[in-house]
Amino acid sequence: MGGAFPRPPSPAYRAAARRALRVTIAAGAGFYVLLYGFDLAVGATYALFGAIAMAGLSHLPGSGRQRATLLLCTVPVCWVLITLGTYLSVRTWSAVLGMLVVGFALAFTAVGGPRFAGAATGLQLMYILPSFPPYDPGSLGERLAGATFGLALLIIAEMTLLPEPGAPSYRDRAARAVEAAVRCADRLRSAPYTLPEDTLRTARALSDGLRSSQVPEAERPAGAGLRQRALAHTGLATRTLLGRLTALPPPPDVAPHAGAGAGRADADAEGAATAAGGTAGAAESTEGRGPDPLRAVAEAAREAAERLRGRAPDGRAHAALEQARQALAEGEDGSPAELRRNAALLEVADAALAMSTAADIAVRGRAADAPAPGRFWYARQRAPRLWWRRLSGHAGGRSVFFQNAVRISLALAAARLIAGIDTLPHGFWVLLATLTLTRTTVRETRTTERKALTGTLVGALVAATLLALVGTDIEVYAVALPPLMLVTFTVGPVKGVGWAQALFTVVVALVFAQLAPATWQLAEFRLLDVLTGSAIGAVFGLLAWPRGAHDELRRSVAVLLRIAAEIVVATTAQIAAGGRRVPVLTAPGHRSLQHALVLAESAYAQYQSEPQGRRTPPPARRDWQAALIAGHHTLWGADRLLVPPEPVVVPPLGPDASESLIRTGDRVAAGMLLTSARMDPTGDTTETPAPLHAPTASATMAADPPDAPRAYYATVSWLASLTTDLARLAEETGTTATATATATDIRTGAGTGTAADAEAPVGEGRA
Repeated sequence: MGGAFPRPPSPAYRAAARRALRVTIAAGAGFYVLLYGFDLAVGATYALFGAIAMAGLSHLPGSGRQRATLLLCTVPVCWVLITLGTYLSVRTWSAVLGMLVVGFALAFTAVGGPRFAGAATGLQLMYILPSFPPYDPGSLGERLAGATFGLALLIIAEMTLLPEPGAPSYRDRAARAVEAAVRCADRLRSAPYTLPEDTLRTARALSDGLRSSQVPEAERPAGAGLRQRALAHTGLATRTLLGRLTALPPPPDVAPHAGAGAGRADADAEGAATAAGGTAGAAESTEGRGPDPLRAVAEAAREAAERLRGRAPDGRAHAALEQARQALAEGEDGSPAELRRNAALLEVADAALAMSTAADIAVRGRAADAPAPGRFWYARQRAPRLWWRRLSGHAGGRSVFFQNAVRISLALAAARLIAGIDTLPHGFWVLLATLTLTRTTVRETRTTERKALTGTLVGALVAATLLALVGTDIEVYAVALPPLMLVTFTVGPVKGVGWAQALFTVVVALVFAQLAPATWQLAEFRLLDVLTGSAIGAVFGLLAWPRGAHDELRRSVAVLLRIAAEIVVATTAQIAAGGRRVPVLTAPGHRSLQHALVLAESAYAQYQSEPQGRRTPPPARRDWQAALIAGHHTLWGADRLLVPPEPVVVPPLGPDASESLIRTGDRVAAGMLLTSARMDPTGDTTETPAPLHAPTASATMAADPPDAPRAYYATVSWLASLTTDLARLAEETGTTATATATATDIRTGAGTGTAADAEAPVGEGRA
């Protein structure tokens, strides 16, 4: 009996139908009111295409209210773009130059996060629309009025018509994860000093909920502003804290609980990237002396959760945690087991301090208490400087954002040149096809254009038949347009580009048939323009970085690992040698590695969005995220080990500890260099995986060197986490056994090293 009833539409169709209804009502109302109510054909055209550009052909993330707010902010930008397009279009050379500059600038704004990226296509169309005949600057007022009217109707529709429930904010997600850290810290203060399975599962779920891939686009803290950076830092520091708590070893005089091993394994999968800046300094404390560190961590985390919830705590818990951390750092030496435990507690305390500080900045902005320099470098920067740092960090040929902006701006400029020289009828469609069909890889562009041309051909045949049969009966077109728009913007996003092009071809035929008398040749012009725009997009897709993020990801990760290897060698050498250290902003090599991380993260984000298809193994099987995690661990681990809060003279390590530490650092660096060589997409690089260094008897660290100080244990713990990351990188490339053995070898003498599973929002302000 159940088969007799139609199945309910899928969630994708329901979401598309809601959006299609809003676009149809806003665009249709603006078009009909201005065309038939006020006889303003130009204004009606801009009202219609303004709404379609910003909602039908763009993807604005978020709830209806969030999209309405974003649209309201874009209205002045649309005025500027329409004005520029109107005045620059009178000459072909100025129109082409304007298309090159404006096209690049709008595409490059994607570095600002998903909202900017989502609005970029619509804003491009708002500039393209006035760049074609009629070249009439005198109609600028009507163009601006029409576009404003259409956007105003769209804003109202977004706020009132079938609004979607808002997703939980990132602050709320972070607050729930911080509250889980409170429960974990409280539970670890008493026997059996491990976390039960249900608590581990909850912590893992809340930690994963802060990953960017698990957060709706509108809620991701990926912007360049102060609060967005601090909120991203809060999420990463919270994941670090949860990871360190779940990996915390029990006190040395307590036998490990049965669940401890599982908790430690889980920590390897969920520990947050050291990028959060919340990992530890050297272990220099003895448990049991001074304040209870886990209690101080719990209170500081509870205070941070209250702040994220909108309340205003007094900050005393944060100050108490700083005192507890200081007591740990000033503790006396003990047994190796005690030193490892205190090192782990110190890492937990530092993670909690970083999380608390970042949450304060995320909520209060520049009014927050002045944090220490270094990891919170952005706390006193103004918005223009932060934006400049974000833009300048991606202003180069190694950035996929820069590559995409160059590709699309050159393609649009070439399309405008061809349309202007050949005076193609309805040349707007040429640029529209170039903009909407060009992809980041030549293979994807080719596949998309094949489907689009097939759909356009079918749509052109339907439109030509309709125009030939109906003729000049405008009433038929006026009645048929709204339901056809509703179907187009419902079916097209779900069924794909072929269906979208077929239906949209008929839509534009019905629109232009109402603006001026049209014949079946209008469909022919549409097909010709789409074919021209597709060919231009294919050419520039082939000439400008045709493999998209594939090669760039391999290259950027190779550079990242080479810089990380240099820092590992330099850091272990300095730890072994000792000497005077001063509180500088960052350790040597920090900026170079940070910039390499920016480029690698942006390439990784684009790589994930591209169809994987028939990628050449083994690169497609690599755990690219593990490379990013290794970079973050290197970055902040070196900082915590070499940058003290105040000037200090550090004694050198003993001969045994020094030799063991340097040898271990060299092995980790060698593993990074070998992995880098396999990933670098140069012509003479072998694809045969080179094995990592196998552990030897002289390199084994099962036994702790005698009289090794706290700095030794902190450094070896850092190297163990890096080795775990390399093991994850090697899992799919044939070197699992040796890399895992090396990681186990180091960990035996150093305690537990964790590997993060973080997806950091793209941006150079990682801290």
